[in-house]
Amino acid sequence: MRQQLLYLWLAESALDAEAVAWALYDGAKGKGLALPSAKGPEAPPYSTGLAALEDGWCLLQAPQAGAPVGPDGARLGELQFQFIFERRVELAPG
Repeated sequence: MRQQLLYLWLAESALDAEAVAWALYDGAKGKGLALPSAKGPEAPPYSTGLAALEDGWCLLQAPQAGAPVGPDGARLGELQFQFIFERRVELAPG
């Protein structure tokens, strides 16, 4: 069994907000289920975090509230609304 991790950065803190960035870490080395790619290889595989849940991904981590704000009111640091999802992939023996 291998683990896949999907990071989705959403526009807001709600799971049904639009995905704005993503990353995949595939411990199954491409031997697991394929990600949806209806909008092309550069687009997030899911339009929302809720869509990932509906496709069988398990939510491991939701964002903590609040982000640093600079003196001019701009948000500082990384993309704020990072959600981490996991799914386990059963590999065929051999």
